[in-house]
Parts: sequence; structure tokens; C-alpha cells
Amino acid sequence: MVRAGLTRERLIRAGAELADEVGFDKVTVSELARQFDVKVASLYSHLKNSQELKTGIALLALEELADTGAAALAGRAGKDALAAFANVYRDYAREHPGRYAAAQLRLDPETAAAGAGVRHAQMTRAILRGYDLTEPDQTHAVRLLGSVFHGYVSLEMQGGFSHSAPDSQESWSRILDSLDATLRNWPAP
Repeated sequence: MVRAGLTRERLIRAGAELADEVGFDKVTVSELARQFDVKVASLYSHLKNSQELKTGIALLALEELADTGAAALAGRAGKDALAAFANVYRDYAREHPGRYAAAQLRLDPETAAAGAGVRHAQMTRAILRGYDLTEPDQTHAVRLLGSVFHGYVSLEMQGGFSHSAPDSQESWSRILDSLDATLRNWPAP
């Protein structure tokens, strides 16, 4: 008999909350069963295994990020859009470290194509239209932005900038200014 109230969606949300508390790498079906005080076997009617749980958390995180990003970008262009988008990633990582880690999970091509990751790429390309970049420069710029956002956020979350002045916010602002200048003056091949 399935325990009342347990659904795949509820388990994935609980897994996402657990990821934010203990770290994405520590989320398992067994740990989730402990959270709900049920036997592991009772969760297998909703989830095949821990990998399916982790994939569900990753898809949830990508969806949340895409929704927040779309709201932040509405009515913005150029540097304002670039900064808003970058701040969505940084703020999300700070507020939801486990979910942010989940969003980095490598998904199989079919799952990735059906998820919100596609929306992230579309939003990034929408920002870049304001800089008048064409292919292949646009793809290079998408990779640049993703690398800088993720790299900075990852280092900051690990305390990499907490040991010295100036404050990491000042560096973040300068990085966004530099990215804007780079995109406005993108080098021709």
C-alpha cells in the first residue's frame, strides 16, 4: 500500500530541500525515506532509484532558474539584462546551493532537450541579440557567460573570496562591467 500523500513531485521537492540542507551529492532515496519515516521500498513506486531522484531535482532546479530568469529579464536589454540574468544565477546559488549543484547534473540528450535548459540557452541568446552578435560568435559568448557565471559563483560559494578585500560584490560588479564591454566590442575573427 502506498503511503498517503507521497507522490513523485512531493518526493522530488523534498529531495531538493534536502539537497539545499546537506548537499546534492548526499541525496539518495534511502535518505529521503528517512525524512518521511518510511521504508525505502515504499518510495520505489514513485521513483526507480536515486539517479531518477537526482534527475528530477536537476529538472526542478533548471525550471525554477528559468522562471526566475525570465521574470528578471522582462523589459530589460543590454547591460541591464546581462546583470539581471547573472544575478539570478548568483542569488539562486546562494539561496539554494543543493539545487544549484543539481542544475549542473549532466542529463541524457533526450531529458535535456525536454527540460528547461533549453530556455536558459534561449534567454542567454536573447540577451546577446542586444550586442548584435552573430554565429559563431554568439555561441562563443554563451559559453563565456556560462563559464564566468558558474566559475565565479562556485568559487564564491566555496569561500574563495572571503579571505581578502575588496568585497566579492565589488568584484562581481566589475566582472559584469567587463563582460558588457567585451560583448560590446567583441573581436572580429
